[in-house]
Order: sequence, then C-alpha cells, then structure tokens
Amino acid sequence: MDTENKVNTQRAIGAFVGGAVGDALGAPFEFKAGGLYSSTFPERVVGEVGEMTGGGGWSPGEFTDDTQMAIALAESLIANHGINSADIWERWRAWASSAKDVGILTRQALSAESHDGAARAAEVSNGGKSAGNGSVMRNTPIALFLFDQPLPVVIESAIEQSALTHNDPQAGFGAAIHAAMICAGIQGADMFGAIEDALELLPVEARETWGPLLSDAWTPSGSQLTNGTVWTCLAQAVWALRTSSTIEEAVTKAIDLGDDADTVGCVAGSLAGARWGIQAIP
Repeated sequence: MDTENKVNTQRAIGAFVGGAVGDALGAPFEFKAGGLYSSTFPERVVGEVGEMTGGGGWSPGEFTDDTQMAIALAESLIANHGINSADIWERWRAWASSAKDVGILTRQALSAESHDGAARAAEVSNGGKSAGNGSVMRNTPIALFLFDQPLPVVIESAIEQSALTHNDPQAGFGAAIHAAMICAGIQGADMFGAIEDALELLPVEARETWGPLLSDAWTPSGSQLTNGTVWTCLAQAVWALRTSSTIEEAVTKAIDLGDDADTVGCVAGSLAGARWGIQAIP
C-alpha cells in the first residue's frame, strides 16, 4: 500500500469511526441543555475512564440509530456494489423492527410497505415537515464508497439515500454537501472548498439557503432552528470543524451545543475523522 492510499484509508476509516465516537459520546447528552458536556467534564479526561458515561437508555460507549443506520447503509453498498434503494430500504426496515430508538420521521417512512412514496407519506403524517437531520447522520458510507467517483455521482447518491425517508429536497442537499466534504477530506483536499463545489452542482435554492449557513462567518448564535433540522445540524458540525484543530475539540464543541447532541456529534465526528484520520481519534 503506497503512502497516499494509506492516508486515504486512514481518513476513510476515521470518518466512519469518528461519526460513531461522536454519536456514542453525545448520546447521554441528547435533548439536554447546551453546556452540559463541558460542565460534566470540566477537566480533560481523554485516555481515562470518564467521557463515555452512558445514560438516556444507552450503555457507556453505545452508539445510537445514527450509526446503526449508517452500518446498514454500508452493508447494502458493499453487497450491491453501489446504491440500491430497495435493498437499503429493506435493511433499514429489518433494523427498525428491533431498534432501541428510531427517529419519528424515519419510523413513519419505514412503516410503509414499499419505499416508493414512503417519504412523501411520512412527510404528510409529520405535518408537512421532513427536513430532519436523519438524512445526514447516516450518510457517511456514501462518501466512503464513492470518494474516487465524480462529484455529481456522489451528490446524486447522497440525495437518493436521503429521499428514502426525507421528502424535503433540503435534507438531500445537506446530505450531498456532507458527502462532498468527506470525499474531499479523504483525498486530502480542501473540505471547505468542497462546500462550494457541491453548491455549484445543486439547484439555486440550495446555494441561497446553505451558502450563508456554511460560511466562515456563521456561528451557533445565529441558529434560528433547532439542530434537529438538517440546516442547523450540518451548520453546527461544520462550524465545529472549522473552529477546531483536533477531532476531540470538534466533537466536544458540537456535543456541548446540546439538544440533538448525539447527531451533531456524529456529523462533526465524521467530518473531523475525514480531515485528521483514525489515528487522531483519542
């Protein structure tokens, strides 16, 4: 294995494991107030027993539906040598039948008999809202499987997996940008430049919405929606990545924002892992 491929592998593994670590670390702080993580751990305890506390129905170090869905997606991509919506759907349905926790919108969609039209029906049942962060939290395998493919292929596939449960196009746009950033990270390219690359390939409404949210001027104080939405979740994760110099810093910053802490931690961890690699995870 040459050096370049070794680095790519380390970053690819880092993206997946980083997401799982952020998910498990944030799980006990899900739906809690911001600042709780830093008040619980005022001193750095990396390398010791402490951070993976468990709670909220999760054992210490146990990851949630965020990573569980990503694993099922990864298994489908491997088994089918690419994206196969019907197979992904069936794997998610099998998982959901015994899962400890499933997002409301995702559960509604997966309760349908077929993936055709399921996301739209779930959106209607959910009061017309379907731009949740579930489309992004499970998305990392798309980038890992397609990182060496043309960006339009990556974007199309990210949107396709999103649309299985999230009918709002904005959920797909968020997944597309997330995948583009991870692909860039794996390749050692500019992850923030990848945002612009993705936006150039997406409809104009994506640029108008996502451009300001993912700019270097945005901060969490500008959040107008909860991080349960795809917009704020990805914006907070990108902010954490942009303002950090280590995986640890990015993930803990994201979790400390509170609310849907495990998912923001998961998304931030996947981005940070793609940037710094598996070897940088404490």
